Amino acid sequence: MKATIKWVDGAMFLGESGSGHSVVMDGPADHGGRNMGVRPMEMLLLGLGGCTSFDVMSILTKQRQPVTNCVAELEAERADAVPAVFTSIHVHFKVTGKGLKESSVERAVKLSAEKYCSASIMLEQGGVKITHSFEVIETE
Repeated sequence: MKATIKWVDGAMFLGESGSGHSVVMDGPADHGGRNMGVRPMEMLLLGLGGCTSFDVMSILTKQRQPVTNCVAELEAERADAVPAVFTSIHVHFKVTGKGLKESSVERAVKLSAEKYCSASIMLEQGGVKITHSFEVIETE
């Protein structure tokens, strides 16, 4: 896996993934940025959310669960000192569908957290406390 980060100006950078997709990263105005893109640490949090969401949906699809929507809400705490690393992250899944088995959603979240999500497992090994919760929302 490869990526390239190119400086644009001020605190703005353009990141390009090895698969050819681009994203703008920028800082706030008080740090030389123009607030035109996500912050690098936000990108890291988004990566974790995407990684675990991908796992959960993949597992639920293989279990043939009738999912109509899946939202992961992440909340992170950072250290007050430099480096302002993540100290804890909570991931809350809202999984919607008709006739979803709560046990299947619970298993999918647990498997992602403990076995499949490379991002969360890597961050945990680095000392970040990561917790998970979920809710099943029944549709008509």
